[in-house]
Amino acid sequence: MSHSSGTGIKALAPRSKFYKGPFGRLCKNLPPWSPPGVPSEKLHDHFVAFANANMTERPNELPQDLADDAEALDLEFGSKDVPAGYTYFGQFVDHDITFDPTPLGVRVSDPNALDNFRTPRLDLDCVYGTGPSDQPFMYEKDGQFRIGKIDGTNIPDLPRTPAPHSRAIIGDMRNDENSIVAQVQLAFLLAHNRLVRQAKKEGLPNPFMAARRTLTWLYQWIVWHDFLDRVTINDVWNTALKKVTHPDDRVEWDAGLSSIYDWKNTPFMPIEFAVAAYRFGHSMVRNSYQTNFAHNKLDRIPLFANTTSAEQDVDADPQVEPDLRGFQPLRIETAIQWDWFLAMSTSVVGQFPQMARKIDTQLANALLFLGENDADPNSVENKLAARNLIRGVDMELPSGRDVAKCLGVTGKNPLSKGEPEALWFYILKEAQRNKGRLGRLGSTIVCAVFAGLLKGDPMSWINMDPKWEPETDPLLTAVRNDADDPVDLNQDFESSNSLTVDWGLPTIIRLAGLPSDGLASI
Repeated sequence: MSHSSGTGIKALAPRSKFYKGPFGRLCKNLPPWSPPGVPSEKLHDHFVAFANANMTERPNELPQDLADDAEALDLEFGSKDVPAGYTYFGQFVDHDITFDPTPLGVRVSDPNALDNFRTPRLDLDCVYGTGPSDQPFMYEKDGQFRIGKIDGTNIPDLPRTPAPHSRAIIGDMRNDENSIVAQVQLAFLLAHNRLVRQAKKEGLPNPFMAARRTLTWLYQWIVWHDFLDRVTINDVWNTALKKVTHPDDRVEWDAGLSSIYDWKNTPFMPIEFAVAAYRFGHSMVRNSYQTNFAHNKLDRIPLFANTTSAEQDVDADPQVEPDLRGFQPLRIETAIQWDWFLAMSTSVVGQFPQMARKIDTQLANALLFLGENDADPNSVENKLAARNLIRGVDMELPSGRDVAKCLGVTGKNPLSKGEPEALWFYILKEAQRNKGRLGRLGSTIVCAVFAGLLKGDPMSWINMDPKWEPETDPLLTAVRNDADDPVDLNQDFESSNSLTVDWGLPTIIRLAGLPSDGLASI
């Protein structure tokens, strides 16, 4: 490995699977946007005031004050197409492709100077880390992941260090920052283990690598065919990545938005995506969720306990009311019953799955309280909307209107008079006008980047095996036909607004061996 300032670096990029690209810009020459007439020292106060007044579902109320109105909020703000599990799958995907450690308030005019501490590809490095040779503490000797248990039960949890710290032993600690994304991570660990066991039964020479390839390609398939198809405009999604079959039966995938983002030629993570467009998921978060029937009935559990109880030690005092904060062991009350979060064959029609919130400019009240000073209404650290707006200015993002023009996106400006032209707010307002699904600009940026990640990655299925489909994958087929433990990976079928999903996120839950009731039979 070269220790010089320049020589040797190009040899690692972009084909090396260990390459970690920098951040960069889709629109390099646009002027930055900041609120007119607001000096930099007043930005925090300005955006906190705006977020409090305009970006909160119920201004001036605490999340626990909304408990009696939860069903009404679900109806008013809930999506019709996106089950709640995809909110946290989207968070999981974000952690797989990008990590910006820049502190809030640090202005970076040249994002190319930043490292992206994630490989710019959909390769599950947030699950696998740097592998069993480099991080053996995450693995058993046969290449399966170590799995923990909820105390006194057989219900799985992430592997954790001993109490009182109880830190998850996983590839990316951010996947333990709330209880739901932690259980998405857990599902992928268990799915890998099932594939390793099957690969060993099939006598494959390297069960770990066989399992990793199948799970990674299935994950890529789900990101594109299930998740993105739910949240973006259909014609943009169809344009961004299209399967082309030639007369000689040769197959290739055409990236129709490569003029916007081409990973092969410019291997960077666009800040228009990372700091604005892909943060649409913040709008999908709910204040509380129903978790499971076996141990919690129909009670709702808050995302964060925004009271003094949040400071109490759950391990030391089991009577503390549970919440879905992260960096703590699962409890039986917080374990996910997955057919309440995804559309599965056992979901109770009309009641479950719970739906994500629509993508719009209104964030759940729970997201007012993310910092250490929950009682301080003026603390910007506690308000996710204000933090996102400030970060956009710190990173010198252009206005939404300028980015739309730069990318050739036409359509009516979604903003009303006096609303900020911040790119993130523009994309949320555009989605609000589009009935809760990303609008034209948001869809274009998100689809262009994900298509570019897949097309630019030499290890993705569209480059290594363009005809690959989950239906014909040998290892998945072996799991479905296993004589001792067959798993019907495709028994969940959903049709919503002409969106047909078979090999979707529920497949990971089936592969993981988590019953759709989540708990009762474990």
